[in-house]
Amino acid sequence: MEWFGDARLAAGPEAAWYLETAFTPGAHLGTVYDDPSTPVVVTGVERMTTIRLPTGRLIVDAPWHDDEDGDYEDGSPTRPPRELAVRIPPGTYPVEIAWTAGPYEFFGEHFDGIACAATRIRLSHDPVAGWEMGLGIHDDIDRLQPGEQVGFSSDANVGCFADAEAWTTLVAPFRTFVDGAPVDRESEQLPDDCERLSDETRQADLVTFTAESGGVVWLGRTGTGAVAAIVVTSGMSGAKA
Repeated sequence: MEWFGDARLAAGPEAAWYLETAFTPGAHLGTVYDDPSTPVVVTGVERMTTIRLPTGRLIVDAPWHDDEDGDYEDGSPTRPPRELAVRIPPGTYPVEIAWTAGPYEFFGEHFDGIACAATRIRLSHDPVAGWEMGLGIHDDIDRLQPGEQVGFSSDANVGCFADAEAWTTLVAPFRTFVDGAPVDRESEQLPDDCERLSDETRQADLVTFTAESGGVVWLGRTGTGAVAAIVVTSGMSGAKA
């Protein structure tokens, strides 16, 4: 049976192009800002780590919010995390970064322009037939305006993937404050200053990633409608998505 998605959630042509191109080594994602002669090239896709999602319920959100620092310290209630409405098969999946390079010069100094174009959880190797926005459980599709994109926000430019059942335990190290300052946390250090934290009691993980001001979650669906990939783009300046 062929999958037909909801047109209100479907990625537009430019967003779909970006989502496909970002994970194609050697492809061009545009040009360097203020330098149309220098392309931004996808240099590779790196397997950053794996993530255990024992419940199939996935949260994609910021691990902390700056405007809630005081609430974290005094134990006041905070807003719920953005859990995706879609359910995925419980399991362990690779988390991958798409890297780009766009060399540039600034005040006479040369930089390689290495950056993260997008981060994904790859659920399968099946080809993606179409892309759609991943709604949260509290999002109302009937309230979407034409062209509107919904997602999560992040003042610190950090997002994360995490199993919903273990969320409270996994984000606690990010939300521990004393006298208004965060307490140092122990975590596994990953490329691009990302981190991985684990809850061994639930056999679940949290993995952070770059998310400039937040991001839109995109679901890559196969021809049958199964989710093959969950992608968050990093908000690259000048990118088409």
